[in-house]
Amino acid sequence: MIRKAILFIAVVASLAGCTMAPEYKRPEAPVPTSWPTGPAYKETAPDAAGAAAANMDWREFYTDEKLQKVIEVALLNNRDLRVAALNIEKVRAAYRVQNAVIFPLPNAAGSLNEYRTPADISDKGEGTNVRIYNANVGISSWEIDFFGRIRSLRDSALEQYFATEHARRSAQIALIAEVANAYLALAADNENLKLARSTLEAQEATYEMIRRRYELGSSSELDLNQARTRVEAARVDVARYTAYTAGDENALNLLVGAPVPADLLAHSLDLVAAPKDVSAGLSSEVLLKRPDILQAESLLKAANANIGAARAAFFPSITLTTSIGTTSNELAGLFKAGAATWSFVPQVNVPIFNSILLWANLEAAKATREIYVAQYEKAIQTAFREVSDALARRGTIGDQLAAQQSLVEASANSYRLADARYTSGIDSYLTLLDAQRSLYAAQQGLINTRLAKLSNLVNLYKVLGGGQ
Repeated sequence: MIRKAILFIAVVASLAGCTMAPEYKRPEAPVPTSWPTGPAYKETAPDAAGAAAANMDWREFYTDEKLQKVIEVALLNNRDLRVAALNIEKVRAAYRVQNAVIFPLPNAAGSLNEYRTPADISDKGEGTNVRIYNANVGISSWEIDFFGRIRSLRDSALEQYFATEHARRSAQIALIAEVANAYLALAADNENLKLARSTLEAQEATYEMIRRRYELGSSSELDLNQARTRVEAARVDVARYTAYTAGDENALNLLVGAPVPADLLAHSLDLVAAPKDVSAGLSSEVLLKRPDILQAESLLKAANANIGAARAAFFPSITLTTSIGTTSNELAGLFKAGAATWSFVPQVNVPIFNSILLWANLEAAKATREIYVAQYEKAIQTAFREVSDALARRGTIGDQLAAQQSLVEASANSYRLADARYTSGIDSYLTLLDAQRSLYAAQQGLINTRLAKLSNLVNLYKVLGGGQ
């Protein structure tokens, strides 16, 4: 009988390999197969230089050695990335639990039962103490997965595990880009602070010159007050950019998870090596390799597997409880001949009276899958928009940077001419003041445009899935 029970368990275990989950088919991507074209995308031609972002390690993309060290520290210390890694461990453990219940899980137990029979009900007319020792190995409530309900739940748990792994990779990509952008923003604001300080020094020198001329009667009180306004405006900018640099450094320290050593910080964009160029490729299918889209697809597959579990719940389930062991009234007799015991308890559960609940669960599972289909499609659309925006910015930032550089040169020439004409007494100080404002604004604009170009490279690398 014991052999028959064991054989029966082996047979049904081998038969229980199918599932009732619908066949998974990846939804069509709701975006064009090629990138947008037009005046803004003139630098995104198929022959554009640059390697595929997803195949380029972040150490290869970020060529600046100091920035590489800052990113390495962030990958070790950032708390959000640490949480993402711990979530993987949590879901991996949940998958192991779900996978384990597919197969019979034997357990061993030993027990001692002792009781006393009083004399008035004893056959011998005297009280007796009875001891019974038990030792057995068995299987408790193992469900035979004829219709794949447990396997569908196992598949769902596996896809959820994959989703958390993709989420961690996505978090790493985002972290690397945020660290790089924060690092560049700090360098740009340090450069703006340096410009503001030099402007303040120049305005203070101009103010002293006009004050002396005013005392000699060569300049008007209006010129003196206008010069003073430029000094105070420059002082305001020094205070503002001092606060900006402190805030930038605090933001960088938070992302890194530890204070960044001063020798690793950049005090000018000129001191930061530019990242390498990357290519978006010919087709938008590269988006399907992005971790956030893979995460959305894994969640969709998990929802698809849950439909199989909901369908299988309509069918009868068979649960087995078995045990093989020994029983004796003496501990030493547990393993003697003739002490063997066994039990075999199959149980069939037929869902007859809860069909309304089962149908509701199935409809809920189908609706959940459609929700994840929509979320998967939205993830692709969002990714396509992010890459398109980055490509449009890359296609125009070169012209903007060249124009801004020309604006700085023209503004500098205008300032020199206005200064010479004012010193010669040909023009009023108002003309010189306007030229000073234009030059200062153009210099600030050049710093911000250079920052925008570097940030565009970082963002394009990120949205193409680089940094895994």
